[in-house]
Amino acid sequence: MNYTANEAENFVNEIKDRINTDEVDVVIFPNFVSLDRVSNILDDTKIMLGAQNVYFEDKGAYTGETSVDMLISVNAKYCIVGHSERRQYFGETDEIVNKKAKKLLEKDLNPIICVGETLEQRNEGKMYEIVKSQIVNSLNGITEEQMKRNVVIAYEPIWAIGTGVTATSEQAEDMCKFIRKTILEIYNEVVADKVRIQYGGSVKPSNASEILNMENIDGALVGGAALTNDFVAIVNY
Repeated sequence: MNYTANEAENFVNEIKDRINTDEVDVVIFPNFVSLDRVSNILDDTKIMLGAQNVYFEDKGAYTGETSVDMLISVNAKYCIVGHSERRQYFGETDEIVNKKAKKLLEKDLNPIICVGETLEQRNEGKMYEIVKSQIVNSLNGITEEQMKRNVVIAYEPIWAIGTGVTATSEQAEDMCKFIRKTILEIYNEVVADKVRIQYGGSVKPSNASEILNMENIDGALVGGAALTNDFVAIVNY
């Protein structure tokens, strides 16, 4: 919940021509009131548009919610579902995340499904159990083809979001490798190799190269750094 529509427009205008999209897919996720403005700015670039959330019904009396068709109308291609803040502050469950992901896939949009453990869960040694449960439940009913074509998984250790604390590259790689192994168990090797697994949790220019060069980390879900010029440095590292 950052930037007014004017501020978002100014910021994206400032950075769009400095981002190198030759070898990397870049998606910007503005707040809902800024989506249309930012969409217009990105029209002549290779940068794609994403939304921070969506609802799992097509239409109806769901005051304050936004449908997949509404996202399509502003040319959004991606949508984050199950972000830890949605789970923590708004009570989103794996079941809700699954419904949102399936609705996005039904209309050929790309869900970025977020999973991750709290510091307490990690300290208790339950991090693999928690993350595996989130993945299994969130992917329930999603087909192999949908996984290969559209689904992105983002590992975001809750203890490293907005805290300035970053998981070490080894910790991030370890969990992303475990996520890929879990997907292999649910689907097959082709799907496990094809699916993109991102890391999110205080990614910044100083650690981006080390994290993104790990074998099982295919990208970054950038948070606070995406509000500054650091975003350009991370993409162009």
